[in-house]
Amino acid sequence: MRLVGILGGTFNPIHYGHLRMAQELADGLGMDEVRFIPSANPPHKESVTVSAEQRAKMVELAIADNPLFTIDKRELERDGASYTINTLISLREELGNDTALCLMMGSDAFIKLNSWYRWQELLDYAHIILVQRPNQGKPQETLPDELQTLLRDHYAENVSALHEENAGLINMQAISTHDISATGIRENLKHGVSVRYLLPREILKYIQTHHLYQK
Repeated sequence: MRLVGILGGTFNPIHYGHLRMAQELADGLGMDEVRFIPSANPPHKESVTVSAEQRAKMVELAIADNPLFTIDKRELERDGASYTINTLISLREELGNDTALCLMMGSDAFIKLNSWYRWQELLDYAHIILVQRPNQGKPQETLPDELQTLLRDHYAENVSALHEENAGLINMQAISTHDISATGIRENLKHGVSVRYLLPREILKYIQTHHLYQK
């Protein structure tokens, strides 16, 4: 079964942490494609000062030379809040049942999954790939009871299981430590601190050209 990774986010801005995580997961799970899906109106984020179009453009620049990576702008073309469940339903309708969707998320996001809109339905349309960095503890240590149950009932240790079902499983993957955050990058730019080597050169050039994240 074809495996498509789904990496959503504000990408404000996209950086090497996003890109390396996507590459490691794609390699480790045998993905055929990774779709970067910029969020237009993220329901769990404060006001985003850079436009969705500019954030999407930065994603396009960052992934241009990787044939495994594509950008998907469906959330930018949809009115209202960018709910993940709506994106997964749309992807399933487009790609059909012969494609397994793999929704990538960090353990920090999974801990709050029960606050997401229609979170109980996410596994009807996709697998969830939990991303653990080496220094993080196991997510179940601080999970709400209902998420502990979800993890217990749907956990799959064997990667091959992801290729046999198109949705419904939770798999956990450890990745290399890349302690880079978009928040930190924005703060550095705001205060004139160099962000070289934290994000691709093309992105830094775009930020400088359009005077983004400055006072």
